[in-house]
Amino acid sequence: MRLQAFGLWAVSGGARALSAACVGVMLTGAAVPLWAAGAGPTPAVSAPAVSAPAVSERGAVTNLPLPRFVSLKGNEGNARRGPSLEHRIDWVFRHPSMPLKITAEYENWRRVEDVDGEGGWVHYTLLSGVRTVIVTADKAEMRADPAIAAPVVARAEAGAILHLVSCGPVWCDLRAGNAQGWMARGDFWGVLPDEILE
Repeated sequence: MRLQAFGLWAVSGGARALSAACVGVMLTGAAVPLWAAGAGPTPAVSAPAVSAPAVSERGAVTNLPLPRFVSLKGNEGNARRGPSLEHRIDWVFRHPSMPLKITAEYENWRRVEDVDGEGGWVHYTLLSGVRTVIVTADKAEMRADPAIAAPVVARAEAGAILHLVSCGPVWCDLRAGNAQGWMARGDFWGVLPDEILE
């Protein structure tokens, strides 16, 4: 079993220091956030307003657009082969706040997939409307403004889970603990290609 540390670095005067805001462990490709002692989890955030793109499909139960992103509400969620407790568990999500994409609905069940396309049917009570993203780039930079020339305020490693504040066509405003900044859309997963959030 291989363990690899990942985290979020605050940038100050060219020196990098591991921030206590977001520290985690990469365990066989799955990010497990660990919060530094005394830092506690990030405070609850409300879901940003969504300017939904033109969507042709809507959920049969909620009438919300499909696909759409949500996050895991608790510490663990079983993904089943079908939409009932009688179906076997194919996958277990163990990362609080990890982003998941809902692709189908049936009664109280939502078919979800993670950044790797793994998933199954999850009971709706295990999901939250709070939007998060997962960094996919090796070292993604968070900038002070939504521009490539803007100063870097923090860096996040692949697997870090960040809260989504807002999102434009090219840049999204993200937050992890006390660090907040703009990241290019290509550096993370958790937003539909044409989705704008205000």
